[in-house]
Amino acid sequence: MDKITLHDKTFRKFIYNSRIQEAIDEVAERINRDFEGCEDVPVVICTLNGALPFTGELFLKLKFHCELGSVKLSSYRGTASTGTVLTVQGLTEEVKGKRVIACEDIVDTGNTILALKELLLANGASEVRICTLLLKPDVYDKDVKLDYVGMEIPNDFIVGFGLDYNGLGRNYKDIYVLDQ
Repeated sequence: MDKITLHDKTFRKFIYNSRIQEAIDEVAERINRDFEGCEDVPVVICTLNGALPFTGELFLKLKFHCELGSVKLSSYRGTASTGTVLTVQGLTEEVKGKRVIACEDIVDTGNTILALKELLLANGASEVRICTLLLKPDVYDKDVKLDYVGMEIPNDFIVGFGLDYNGLGRNYKDIYVLDQ
């Protein structure tokens, strides 16, 4: 489908799944290189619900022993960030004394990443590496280092591959941009 309608908005195809898969492969390659031969067991944390497709695909490409957990944070209402990050569901995996790879679907302002890193460190993570499929560099304004970035995109509202508009659109394999 070249266009989809969700609620009151129409979106047009923006990033094909083949390009998404290339980005995931590239991120997995960098992570595998960084963790090659590790003797500890890092924890991959998926930020629900948006990062679920990305984390699932990425997790299957990791070539070292690792655990999988999740956390659910929320900062969006409609098409805009509220600026406040809420913890909807706490960590499902123990991170104390462990290295963590925190996976996000998208980083824009960085508010969620900042809150996520603080949460993981407060729970005793020995190291937190930030991994995101998408980055909006034009609006990212935090000092938190992004260790693994799949691709950079403009500051447009998008849906698909885990990203939603008021609960809809996460299930599309491609990414769609708001059709103005």
